[in-house]
Amino acid sequence: MWSVGLFAVGETLYMAARHRAGRDEIIPISGSIWMTREEWARSWKPWLRGTVLGFPFGALPAGGAEIPTFLSYMVEKRLTKHPEEFGKGAIEGVAGPEAANNAAAAGVLVPLLTLGLPTSATAAIMLAAFQQYGLQPGPLLFTNAPQLVWGLIASLYVGNLMLLVLNLPLAGVWVRLLAIPRPLLYGGILVFAGLGTYTLNNSTLDVVILYIIGVVGFVMRRFGFPVAPAIIGLILGPLAEQQLRRALAISQGDMSVFVTHPLSAALLALAAAAIIGPILWRWRNARRTA
Repeated sequence: MWSVGLFAVGETLYMAARHRAGRDEIIPISGSIWMTREEWARSWKPWLRGTVLGFPFGALPAGGAEIPTFLSYMVEKRLTKHPEEFGKGAIEGVAGPEAANNAAAAGVLVPLLTLGLPTSATAAIMLAAFQQYGLQPGPLLFTNAPQLVWGLIASLYVGNLMLLVLNLPLAGVWVRLLAIPRPLLYGGILVFAGLGTYTLNNSTLDVVILYIIGVVGFVMRRFGFPVAPAIIGLILGPLAEQQLRRALAISQGDMSVFVTHPLSAALLALAAAAIIGPILWRWRNARRTA
C-alpha cells in the first residue's frame, strides 16, 4: 500500500497538477523504425561498455542506475567519432546509457539477495513480496530457497529475451500509447490503484489510507523530497528495530556498544557524513558566493 500510494498515486497527482504547465508534442518519425547496419555497428561497443559500467554500480549497496547512466553517456561522448550528433539523437548516446541502466537494474539483485538490502524502489517492492511469503533475503536464502533464487536469476534472461521479441515488432504500438489523453491515463491509474488496494482486505479504509499516502507522496514530489528512501526505510525499519533490540539485549542495555565496535562506529560515521556533509557543502558554497 505504501509503495503504491507514494509511487503510483503520488506521482499521478503530481503529474496531473503540472498538466497545464507545459505542452507535450508527439513528433512523428520518418523512415523505418528498425536499426540499420550502420547503427548496429555503432551500438555494440556502447552496449558492452554500458554493461561493464552499470552492473558494478547496481551491485553496490549505495549504487543505483543514475550514476552509471550519466557516466556511460559521458564516456560515449568522449569516444564517439560523431560528436556533432550528440544532443541530436546519436545512437551511441542512447545505446550506452540504456545498457548501463539495464545492467544496473540486474545488479540490484546482488545486495537484495545476499544482504537483504534493497537499493532501489523495485528492489524494495520485491523485498516486501519476499516477506509476505515468509522469505528473508540473505545468505541463507540460497540454501533455504535455491529454486526461488536461481529461478529469479533465470527470469532475467527470459525477461530480456521477451522484451526483445515484444519491443521490436510492437514499437509502433507502444508509441501509440502516448496518444492517450493524459487525464484519462491519470484517472485510470488512480482507479486501478484503488481497486488493487481494496481487493487486499475488501476494506474501504485501506483505500482512504492509500489516497492519504498518495497526498503525502505528492507533497514530497512537489518539494523535491526523494520517495524511494522512504519506501526503503518503511521496509527496513522493522528489521532495524529488531536488530537494535537484539544488540541492546546482548550488551545489557549499554548504548556505547554502537560506537566502541569499529564496524558499527564506521557505519554510523558514514551515515552522519551523508546527512551532514551536503549541508556543510551548501553552506560553504553559499559563503563563497557571498
